[in-house]
Amino acid sequence: MAEAASAVRSTCSPEIHIRPGGDRMTVVVRGELDLDGAPALEGALREALGRSVHGVDLDLSGLEFWDCSALNIVLGIRHRALREGKTVVLRSAGPVAERLLALTGTLSLFAPADEDADHFEPSASDHETEDESMLQDLRIEVVQLRRAMQTRPTIDLARGILMASFGLKAEDAWAVLVMASQNSNTKLYHLARDLVATVGGEPLAEPLQKQVSAAVAAVGERAQTPS
Repeated sequence: MAEAASAVRSTCSPEIHIRPGGDRMTVVVRGELDLDGAPALEGALREALGRSVHGVDLDLSGLEFWDCSALNIVLGIRHRALREGKTVVLRSAGPVAERLLALTGTLSLFAPADEDADHFEPSASDHETEDESMLQDLRIEVVQLRRAMQTRPTIDLARGILMASFGLKAEDAWAVLVMASQNSNTKLYHLARDLVATVGGEPLAEPLQKQVSAAVAAVGERAQTPS
């Protein structure tokens, strides 16, 4: 039972597999992962963390789409792992996973530790180094949280503008923002800020206009495609 891989599926049909590997567990995610799939992801990560000795390895190489709702789940599990003396490490990531992690400044939080660390007993100085590293991680996350609190109103306004302009649902407007941000290599907040500025008469830059229009079309096609 403990040695067999398990799988969890959500309503948006991502594939989430849990695979044992020594004292760590590997969680493999494939397909599309949004707000609907977040509970399944959280359940799988909690199960993997509970069954592991030293933590969880993530394989996101097959991820075709994900949003901040899924990323928040992963960050929450990472916090839980740190409290338990474990780690959550990104072992493999495709372009989609890397883009969102890079845009949100969280990629470094899931970097692999020294592989040799598992092969010796840490000394007092090693414990101090680990504590300093954990403290630095917490400082980074506090800065990111403050930034998110500052930028959230602008992002919500931009979503509202997209919903009103194109008749989109809330989740589709979010998908458009993320897709246009990734494809234009523009930070999500900066894109949202420029969209909000159009209400005051400032035109959106032509490259961004094209990316937003393309994202709206892509999201519309995806919504019309039978699942």
